[in-house]
Amino acid sequence: MKRAGMLQQVSDFSDFSRGHWLRELLCQGEEPSRVQSSPDGQHLLVLQKSRPPPLPRVVAFQRHGIGGADLERNWQLPQPALVELLFLQSPVILGSWVLAVVWEHGRTEVWHFVVAVGWQLLQTLELCQGARARIVSLCSQGTSLVWCEERPPLDTHLDTSKCAFRFCVCTRALEVGEQGVRLGTVRIVLHNSPEYQVLASPQHIFLVPATASFATASKFLLIWHPEKAKLTITAPSAGFIHSKVLRSSNESDFRKLLLGSVGLLSGLAPLDIHTSAVSNSGGLLLVSTKGAVNMVEPDGTQRHIFDLEGGPLAQGSPVPLKTFGSILACVLPGVLYLIDQNSGRLIEKKILSMKEVHFLESPGEEDSIQLLTQTGIYSFSFSKPEDSSTPELCLVQMVFEEACRYYQRRSLSSSKLTVEKLKKGGVFQAPVALAAILQHSLCKKQKPARGLQDTYAKLLSTMSLELQSYLSLELLKTCVVCAPESEVESYCKELVEQEVSRILHSDMDKDNLAYLNSIFTSFPKAAWKATRSCLQLQQNGDGLLVARATPEVWKKVLGGPQQEEVGQNGVVPLFELICASFLRFKPKWLPSFVELTQQYVSISWAYGSKEGPEGQVPLYKRALGVLARKNKRSEADDEMELELLLCSKRPKAVLQALHLLIRLKRWQRVMEVAEKFSKLSPLLNKEIFTTLLAEFAQHRELDPYLDTLWPLCPAELTASGILTMVLQHLPHSQEDPVPFSSAGNHLTIGLLKPLLQRVVQRPCVQDEIYSDALQSPTFPPPAPPREH
Repeated sequence: MKRAGMLQQVSDFSDFSRGHWLRELLCQGEEPSRVQSSPDGQHLLVLQKSRPPPLPRVVAFQRHGIGGADLERNWQLPQPALVELLFLQSPVILGSWVLAVVWEHGRTEVWHFVVAVGWQLLQTLELCQGARARIVSLCSQGTSLVWCEERPPLDTHLDTSKCAFRFCVCTRALEVGEQGVRLGTVRIVLHNSPEYQVLASPQHIFLVPATASFATASKFLLIWHPEKAKLTITAPSAGFIHSKVLRSSNESDFRKLLLGSVGLLSGLAPLDIHTSAVSNSGGLLLVSTKGAVNMVEPDGTQRHIFDLEGGPLAQGSPVPLKTFGSILACVLPGVLYLIDQNSGRLIEKKILSMKEVHFLESPGEEDSIQLLTQTGIYSFSFSKPEDSSTPELCLVQMVFEEACRYYQRRSLSSSKLTVEKLKKGGVFQAPVALAAILQHSLCKKQKPARGLQDTYAKLLSTMSLELQSYLSLELLKTCVVCAPESEVESYCKELVEQEVSRILHSDMDKDNLAYLNSIFTSFPKAAWKATRSCLQLQQNGDGLLVARATPEVWKKVLGGPQQEEVGQNGVVPLFELICASFLRFKPKWLPSFVELTQQYVSISWAYGSKEGPEGQVPLYKRALGVLARKNKRSEADDEMELELLLCSKRPKAVLQALHLLIRLKRWQRVMEVAEKFSKLSPLLNKEIFTTLLAEFAQHRELDPYLDTLWPLCPAELTASGILTMVLQHLPHSQEDPVPFSSAGNHLTIGLLKPLLQRVVQRPCVQDEIYSDALQSPTFPPPAPPREH
């Protein structure tokens, strides 16, 4: 971003032909109605409207004394008023541009300037076809003219309310060739319409209501797309409303265009437009009477840019607007505003000693603004000549703005904390120190460093590495903006990695979490690689997943704002973001990652702590939630659900996985899970065994695995308890009794015999308790020796 510098005078009119006359003209009691410069900046046109004693006239002042006749046109009253002065683009033969002087009744004079000869009249033309037509607004786009003209009704006694739709919008090509100037045929864009002011951007024509006499028409804007022959209806308060391609002249009727949208338009608020202009990016700038500056894009959307100070704007007092690159310049009486139209940030507010200011064209100087005043032409540079590093001062400003947000969150006061209050307040030393360090390290690259306080110098040595990382990150962002399309992807990967690393090492608040969500959504693959790099995730020689991240980073990954704290706005916690990346790019690693995170939870938080993630929703359940949000379910997802349940090693999750495997009839896997997890705890062992014993009683699928199942029998189960459990789970059948069933899948005592023999032959629990005492050689044990 650029920052404005000094206002310097570049001309006192001495370099203009008849400069003294120009000075006298501008210093009269009444200001000229309009001042316009040629595209090359060599000619200055001054339009004075009709007011006695001087007659209305157009005067061209030539710069740098090239020589030749000057242009000066006077006209006697009651000749129609002059509507517009237009510089038309790229005539093929007669130079780089021509000047069209258009009068109200459609008469047009085309002039061009020849070096050493001066201004010459090429041709006089008639734009309008009807003798009673009157042009109210005119603009040019390329080699075509677009205007709004009034066509009064033949019956002058009609009610004015019935004559509201007496205007039409027309277009006509104007071509300059060797044989002179040729006009194309008139084409009607819109007829039977209210009065519109037409404004041209490079690809579109904006139609802004000129008056509020007709209620419905003053609530919306029209945008004409010449290449598509399409008209778009948009309202700043409601956005895009309707769009229609005009295939014939019958479809260009204003009332037919609004036929399907009258109900919606009737409920809108009237437009509040004080001044309108077109930006160099092709958008329409609107200034309301309250001082709000808005941008209407060609697609019909509106964006708020800035609010000018000073209260309501007086009607009839113009507000000059002009864009220079991404900078919007706006002049109120005695005040110049420079605004970044992309971010809406005020770059500089300059108090001017002159009241009337006109913007001039400054070809080849996009980093400066040229202003015409009564005392001369002034140039306002965006950057100081001795300090060409434009982004640096903005970095210092960002420090204070970020500090304002931080202290505002911690403050109990409702008063707004501004950057100015922060700089003046003696309590807030941290942002002042950081800004001084940042500015010192930035300036030392180009000129000798200014002396720092001892405290600041110590801080600079401590945070030098972080500062270098921060500056390289800002430089990389600049490279992304300026890079060609072929290199953007590689820059984005590096930028995403640095941004993810930066956020993981800073406070994980709601804003940072929302920013991370946008990164993972916009650059999923780059975000996945950045996550692997930050956590240092990799497989060791045994195929196990390992990570070498610090405990602070793990706390950001596993903790941070939870879903109920973030709100239902689509923002998900970081752990869920990482799990979704695993499912997309490396699904086999997800169960190992969840198991790994559970190990770090036990290290970072005390058991049962409400601050830790396990105090709310277990991590494996959060990972299962990410899996459940997948659009399409597959067999691999069923296997993933099993692995996530088992990797948690929680009894309920293990039993849930066991029941899922039983439902899928994967008996080999059932026995592997039972044999592995029965060793974790006696209670889990009992639950697993009783579950499988119930299955054994119902069918014969587990018979091949009985040698593995019977050793899992808990020590406290007795033979009678086992038989009772078996009888409870026998299948209910209407056929023969079970011992005499004709089917070959019935349960027999022979199948249970090995288990019952193990239980009967097992030593009694009480015998095990007293076995040590019974096997002692002496009873009771000898007394301990006495101490003297």
